[in-house]
Amino acid sequence: MNDYVRLRKLIDSDAAGPAVRRWARDFMTGVLAGRAEVGAVRHPLGFLCFPAWRDGRLGVCVHIWTDGLRSHPTTSAMHAHSWDLLSVVLYGEVGNEILEVENAADRPTHRIFEIHSGADGDVVRATERLVRYRTRSSRHFRAGEVYTLPHGVFHLSDVRGEAATVVLGEVRRGRPDRSLGTLATTDHRVHRTGCSPTETRRAAQTVLNHLCLPTPPAPPAAIPQGDPTLPEQLEDRCEQATLRTW
Repeated sequence: MNDYVRLRKLIDSDAAGPAVRRWARDFMTGVLAGRAEVGAVRHPLGFLCFPAWRDGRLGVCVHIWTDGLRSHPTTSAMHAHSWDLLSVVLYGEVGNEILEVENAADRPTHRIFEIHSGADGDVVRATERLVRYRTRSSRHFRAGEVYTLPHGVFHLSDVRGEAATVVLGEVRRGRPDRSLGTLATTDHRVHRTGCSPTETRRAAQTVLNHLCLPTPPAPPAAIPQGDPTLPEQLEDRCEQATLRTW
């Protein structure tokens, strides 16, 4: 059983938070001990990414927000994935703002860019689509909570302070990642920067330090109705906010 299937089963269980935390502790312990040959990568949106497991369309990553990291997007922080996201918050608080994007031939505010990723970085290409956007919904998730985001939905992450998430992704082929940029921004390339072994181990230790602390329970108002591990109401809002262009 691969890590994606294992984690998906854990998330669907009645104890998603503790079970995924145990997986994260085991993974980061392996990184710290040198058993897992995984290096952290600095993401332009201001977090570290541990590519824990990938195979074809499926992938598992651990995202870490910590002191000293800064967001440096070349377009903006508003983006849409080419893959379906399922994420569990390990610690801290992660905000997710859903955006509704519409064509705007008259008085546009942004241009849509396509992001094509490769081994040596990302190629960011301007499209002809001029748009404007509005915030459709906003919600914050605490440790142990799960949130979903279908591919194609423009959103904005809001993370203040220390936080980490386990992210499961399922790629939808033929649909590139997208972002919103200024009207004047042109095609360009973005290079991802890998962390040194020392930096990678330091990040792993940071996660382990947080996971060893007791996790406060989420307030009752934060728990969605129905299945507590899958916020269906949020997913419905995401679907409504999706910009269908294919």
